[in-house]
Amino acid sequence: MGDHFFSAEPASADVRRTVEARIWDKPYVFTTATGVFSRDRLDIGTSVLLRSVEPPVGSGTFLDLGCGYGPIACALAVEAPDATVWAVDVNNRALELAQLNAEAAGVAVHVALPDDVPEGLLFDQIWSNPAIHIGKAELHKMLLHWLGRLAPGGVGWFVVGKNLGGDSLQRWMTEQGYPCTRVASAKGFRVLRATNAGTAPS
Repeated sequence: MGDHFFSAEPASADVRRTVEARIWDKPYVFTTATGVFSRDRLDIGTSVLLRSVEPPVGSGTFLDLGCGYGPIACALAVEAPDATVWAVDVNNRALELAQLNAEAAGVAVHVALPDDVPEGLLFDQIWSNPAIHIGKAELHKMLLHWLGRLAPGGVGWFVVGKNLGGDSLQRWMTEQGYPCTRVASAKGFRVLRATNAGTAPS
């Protein structure tokens, strides 16, 4: 397998740079590196997601799934300082950068590999620009796992390219029991809102 941003240990040299971004009307400077997703700028899909959805407020437990160098996780923690924010990725270099960027932003983020997230931990919100290129079977497996970690009444926010199956993914999540609607469409991307409509266990 080549050196992809979803490689656990990128083979490329760790060449770092900084990129500037504005998220929810606040400026950020992120450290990025070779071997991670969209190292040259905040990618268009994530930008569309963050422009289309209002930031969370208050407390709760939030997940940035496939966090890369952590722009979503950092912004969530800045906007909702009383929340607990997790940043999960399979790429160890990305996780190192996400931790570095959280510290630079002055926020606490729990950075972890998928298997290191405590069993039984539920999330009130999941935010993700999922790695479509891992293939449909692996994508569905990943999403089912993490949608199953949504707390009752929890919400998942996803951005997916229209040409990469955004509409079919919307239907698929609904069929799996997570009612999903399109909340925005811009620059060739769909922003999807999936919910866990279940009730809290007695």
